[in-house]
Amino acid sequence: MKFLTLKFILVFIYLISSSSSYAIQEPNLKNLVIHKDPVKLEKINFKNIHNETINLKRFENSLVIINFWATWCAPCIEEMPSLDRLQTSPAFNNLEIIPINIGRDGIEKSKNFYKKLKIKNLKIYFDKDVELANQFLLRGLPTTVFINKKGEEFARVIGFVDFDDKKIIKWLQKYD
Repeated sequence: MKFLTLKFILVFIYLISSSSSYAIQEPNLKNLVIHKDPVKLEKINFKNIHNETINLKRFENSLVIINFWATWCAPCIEEMPSLDRLQTSPAFNNLEIIPINIGRDGIEKSKNFYKKLKIKNLKIYFDKDVELANQFLLRGLPTTVFINKKGEEFARVIGFVDFDDKKIIKWLQKYD
């Protein structure tokens, strides 16, 4: 009888300890929404600094991070440098970051914003008519949308994200 009780206790301890060590670690972000079923994205278009229309399909087979921002947005100012460093992180093989200015700012104001923050690795994209922001049902800035290699939104976060955070990098590597 003592042997069965001991065996039960050992199995119970094993199950508790192994479940936490093998659990998938998600970053601890208060406004992170991870979709149970990824959402297929259709007809996602935005403009580059040459006013050319870019379609999201151009980035298929890449982990895509779309970041909606504006020059007047204080959390965007805080977040953008870490997003810039993430673009060149050696932790990723196939990452494309698409920062989309929805603040109706001109090209020069956006370039000055990048220059002031020393952003060197990110391109500038626009959604001046906020059609894309409406399509994504944005509720605040910054908003970051995570898209898998199939072109499906698997998660999003509203508000500031520190993209230097190792937990976030490790979580995103699962999708690279």
